[in-house]
Amino acid sequence: MKTLLGIDIGGSGIKAAMVDVDTGEMASERKRIPTPEGARPDDMAEVVGQLVSSFKYKGIAGCGFPAVVRHGVVKTAANIHHSWIGVDVNRLLSDVSRCTVLTVNDADAAGTAEMAFGAGRDQKGVVAIITLGTGIGSAIFVDGKLVPNLELGHIKIRGRDAETRASDATRQDKNLSWKKYAKRLQEYLTELEALIWPDLIIIGGGISKESGQYLPLIKTQAKIIPAQLLNQAGIVGAAVYAHLQS
Repeated sequence: MKTLLGIDIGGSGIKAAMVDVDTGEMASERKRIPTPEGARPDDMAEVVGQLVSSFKYKGIAGCGFPAVVRHGVVKTAANIHHSWIGVDVNRLLSDVSRCTVLTVNDADAAGTAEMAFGAGRDQKGVVAIITLGTGIGSAIFVDGKLVPNLELGHIKIRGRDAETRASDATRQDKNLSWKKYAKRLQEYLTELEALIWPDLIIIGGGISKESGQYLPLIKTQAKIIPAQLLNQAGIVGAAVYAHLQS
């Protein structure tokens, strides 16, 4: 059994667990610490360090991060502090945690897990994995291969970022009924399909566990299904990503 530490940095919480990268199963309990207010680099790195220390872990760790990460450097900051832009996140997290941390976009991490062990397993063609949470994350796979850092949560709907209208955070903030939320999500997915024409759409994020409330109200050209790994996808995918890169 090959186990690596997976870390999932979200808008509200930073989570970690040991993962069996051969099966995608958790090999430890999941630990969570709230994301520090302001989501600044040093504060978030300190939390990651605390989590790594709590596992007494010294190996290679994978980390799903809520931004575009190119060659280890943060390029965007939609739901984190703007001072993250230009930071070598791999180096920062590695220095603080005293282990080697390899970072990937959080939606790409979740998508990697779903494609390896979940709803996207053995799926060919174009698969779009959409994570609905604090924002909208997106991961696109073509015949099982990731196209990294596609920020399709920021396409414009009525002149605004799609995630300001159709994220789960927006649903909760506005106390939208499932019917009203489904209408907003439908609008987003219609625009998405016009751009990329996927064969399969997988809906992930914490809201995927409530898929029966809104997916029956959605009509898409592609088949649309809920993710299988739910909130574990980010942790599992981060660990698998690190394993593949190491």
